[in-house]
Amino acid sequence: MRTRPLKVALLGCGVVGSEVARIMTTHADDLAARIGAPVELAGVAVRRPSKVRAGIDPALVTTDATALVKRGDIDVVVEVIGGIEPARTLITTAFEHGASVVSANKALLAQDGAALHAAAQDHDADLYYEAAVAGAIPLIRPLRESLAGDKVNRVLGIVNGTTNFILDKMDSTGAGYQEALDEATALGYAEADPTADVEGFDAAAKAAILAGIAFHTRVRLDDVYREGMTEVTAADFASARAMGCTIKLLAICERAADGGSVTARVHPAMIPLSHPLASVRGAYNAVFVESDAAGQLMFYGPGAGGAPTASAVLGDLVAVCRNKLSGATGPGDSAYARLPVSSMGEVVTRYHISLDVADKPGVLAQVATVFAEHGVSIDTVRQQGRQDGGGDASLVVVTHRASDASLTGTVEALRNLDTVRGVASIMRVEGE
Repeated sequence: MRTRPLKVALLGCGVVGSEVARIMTTHADDLAARIGAPVELAGVAVRRPSKVRAGIDPALVTTDATALVKRGDIDVVVEVIGGIEPARTLITTAFEHGASVVSANKALLAQDGAALHAAAQDHDADLYYEAAVAGAIPLIRPLRESLAGDKVNRVLGIVNGTTNFILDKMDSTGAGYQEALDEATALGYAEADPTADVEGFDAAAKAAILAGIAFHTRVRLDDVYREGMTEVTAADFASARAMGCTIKLLAICERAADGGSVTARVHPAMIPLSHPLASVRGAYNAVFVESDAAGQLMFYGPGAGGAPTASAVLGDLVAVCRNKLSGATGPGDSAYARLPVSSMGEVVTRYHISLDVADKPGVLAQVATVFAEHGVSIDTVRQQGRQDGGGDASLVVVTHRASDASLTGTVEALRNLDTVRGVASIMRVEGE
């Protein structure tokens, strides 16, 4: 083992960064044995230097992140500050000064992953980011390396623990959305402003990263269709249970049947209780991968939190340090396929549509005619009169697979029928 340590600069020392520093200290001997050289925390860039940080030498703490990454003796920069700037500039500056980078920054990678990979390649450096998607779950490395000889056709996953906790609570207790969100906030699963989670922005960034790796195609955040889960109701869960399903907020990345294009989307969906993802409870994450040779693979575990995310960061740190010692670099950007990213309208899926309709003869025939005119085949229909004795009824229609554009057109036409009082809910059905 060489005695000169590999020097690591840590950008950010919050929930994740503090755990990275702690593990580097408490597991120093094991990390050195696994890497083949000691690793040394050479500096920690923070915004509030006066805050007490247990186990970190105050002499290492600085507010000048730029000066830290410009030091010529830094071997690896660990970026866990998040956001677009200054993270992007700091990462590219690190490459320019000879350092490789380990990042957990899903937003930046989804937006500018191609440029960052190009900068890393230009400077013979590594860019690793296992922690950017699904926390502690080993997922990016299996896609980039273990399945490198296979053809991945679909990635279907629960990649946000906050939303899964909320939906699981609604399913298991009958709670409404706001009640479940309040509990998630009280327990620390949801931020004070949960918009990034519940509106699907967080999952969409992760979907862009997964789709790009899985299909060897550059997929940006803007390419991902996104729909939040704030409109999901207890009535939707009742309908799902009647179908033998539950509801999850899913990130879905697919290769078209002809292999000529890909799609990436995030939205709530009904999935059968028999599907492995249906049993993922609480704040856990899980990703289901379908490929030609390996078949169906399931990756499951804690998707967030300081220690789980730090575990993924440290795994990348070990790999990058090993590469530094051998004078090599790991897998870079693989976008050779250059497949076009199709719009949501071209996605083939199924719909569950709940309608409030006039309770009189001929309504079902009118509704069926609208579906036929748009080329959408009906799988099942369930009609029930209102318990309050009013003149309306509830009509639930589940379709066969059709293009999302055709299904959207069908719903718009249904809204214009005099006998349709309103469209109570629309939800896609996946995993069958």
